[in-house]
Amino acid sequence: MGTKTADETGAETGAEATTDEEKVSVTKSADDASESATEAGAETGAEPEAAAAGTEAADGTDADLDAENADDADDAEDLADLADLEDDADLAGDLAEAEGPSGVGQGAGAVVSVVLGLVSLTGGWIGTVAAARETLVGQLQTSSTASVATQVKEVYGDAWQTTALWAGLFALASLLTAVVVLARPAFGAPGKPQAPWIKSVAWAGVALGVIGLLLAVLKYSDALLGLPSTS
Repeated sequence: MGTKTADETGAETGAEATTDEEKVSVTKSADDASESATEAGAETGAEPEAAAAGTEAADGTDADLDAENADDADDAEDLADLADLEDDADLAGDLAEAEGPSGVGQGAGAVVSVVLGLVSLTGGWIGTVAAARETLVGQLQTSSTASVATQVKEVYGDAWQTTALWAGLFALASLLTAVVVLARPAFGAPGKPQAPWIKSVAWAGVALGVIGLLLAVLKYSDALLGLPSTS
């Protein structure tokens, strides 16, 4: 009863061997599955890296294209701005031509008229030299035996009239210059108003010219500051 037979012992030994073989097979299957999973994971990991690399390359290409497009857009904007500036310059030139003269000449003429009026009232070197020359001529042409009235007229009267004559010429030039400045817009650029300061200075030239001309006429005719009586 306590002794096992050889058949039973061989059966147990065969069963244990079968069990060990099954364990080894299961272990190998598990190892193979782990290696397969590792390889699959490696392949799966490589694929995202390759995809990521491809995405980065595509992003770099898109960035380059965007930069080139931006540069082209900037160049186009610069060309458009340059064209606008040229158009503005052309328009400004056309407007300047349409507006006509700037009024610089008219202002200069107005100032000149005032200066000529002042010279007619205060005297100039031309009038002084002409009066001194007339005095010298009177002295040379008048004999010492001539009457006092004749000597006064030839030496002083003619010189004073010469001074009045030159003062009248300056006054007339002042008046004519001022009138031309005031009448210039009606002939040159009728649509453009004249600057107020030009009108003011021109009218001052007119006033000085009229006053100087009036005084010159009165002095030349001896109505003002005439020769003293010698009787």
